[in-house]
Amino acid sequence: MEKPSFGRSFLIAFSALVAAWLVVPTLIVIPISFTGESSFAFPPQSWSLDYYKNFFSDPRWLNSLFNSLLIALVAMTIATVLGTMAAYGLSIATFRGKPAAHQLFLGPLIMPSIVVAVATYLIFLQWHLVGTLLGFIVIHAILGIPFVVTNVTTALSSFDYNLERAAAILGASRFKTFMQVTLPIIRPGIVAGALFAFVISFDEVVVSLFIQSPMLQTLPVRMYASVAEEVDPTISAASTIVLAVSAPLLLLANTRTKRKTKKSEVSHA
Repeated sequence: MEKPSFGRSFLIAFSALVAAWLVVPTLIVIPISFTGESSFAFPPQSWSLDYYKNFFSDPRWLNSLFNSLLIALVAMTIATVLGTMAAYGLSIATFRGKPAAHQLFLGPLIMPSIVVAVATYLIFLQWHLVGTLLGFIVIHAILGIPFVVTNVTTALSSFDYNLERAAAILGASRFKTFMQVTLPIIRPGIVAGALFAFVISFDEVVVSLFIQSPMLQTLPVRMYASVAEEVDPTISAASTIVLAVSAPLLLLANTRTKRKTKKSEVSHA
């Protein structure tokens, strides 16, 4: 049996250290959300559900949660439709600027969040979209499109376009061919992209801080305001709720992406 090299062992140890660094804060926040104390003392000396009761009885927290869910659902739907259309269009198109067009769709993913936030604020200020539900939906959909494009493009990389040609020969229209032939095959990539788009919208805070208003705040913005205004362990309950929503969706999206990648590798083998 071949022994692992020093470089590989170091890489594994370093990866484990980074993973622990990312996970440990979560393991601290969750117990604090169940504390019976009036501070962020860790470990908790007593246990209670008071801060969860406070979260679900405070209109400010509930409204922000409702806003986040509504915006994320609508933005996810828009991003999924537009991202799928873009990925499919780029996959079948042949023109000189195709790589540049693909990079353009990935722009919101590549650019720093603060740059996107400032640019969005300046544009939305002129369009009177700051502090509006439409403004939140538009920018969150834009932020989600790159993840849909990436996942659908991956799914299309293993798609056999001869199936579409066969359907066309049999008399199927382009729309019918896409809905009955292409869509079922690339559905895992679309679902994964949609899940990523939802999570990105639900967790977004930097851009949301710039376009928020006192009457319209998302949950991450409300959490940021809570930290700035007061020391309230209710934020730990809110953080746990965000984690409970986001983590399973990210795991599901990652699992579907890996399965699609494995199928693609098997089909090309």
